[in-house]
Amino acid sequence: MEKEFYTINDLAVISGFTTRSLRNFISMGYLTGEKIDGIWQFRAEQIDAFLSNPNVAPGIKSKVNAVVYDFIADTEKKTNKICSILDFVMDEEEAAEISEYFCAAMNNCKDAAFKFQKYGKNVRIIISGPEDFVKDSINGWYK
Repeated sequence: MEKEFYTINDLAVISGFTTRSLRNFISMGYLTGEKIDGIWQFRAEQIDAFLSNPNVAPGIKSKVNAVVYDFIADTEKKTNKICSILDFVMDEEEAAEISEYFCAAMNNCKDAAFKFQKYGKNVRIIISGPEDFVKDSINGWYK
């Protein structure tokens, strides 16, 4: 089930940009949303338009790839960790569902990273973190 609105904090998790950067994108007109009771909120189609904006997409791609590079560069891990890349072909509704599912899962683990990319019908999820968390999150999607 798709959320009606996503907050600026949700969008920060999805995009990898800080909330400050997202506010700058709002000022530049690259991101549209509405302020409800003083809180920025965005519909899924507004987020899709933002993520596919040619002025924004390169920054998102570098942040997404950074999750993998950071995982590889950390040669001094103190616990078992997994970094997994999931590629899907899915429609808009399925893409919104998977994004919401993994965003909600991220609320349960502070030591994890999640990135979401969408190009047309192609969706890429990158998730890294403690071994049990990543396995449980991926398995939960398939149940």
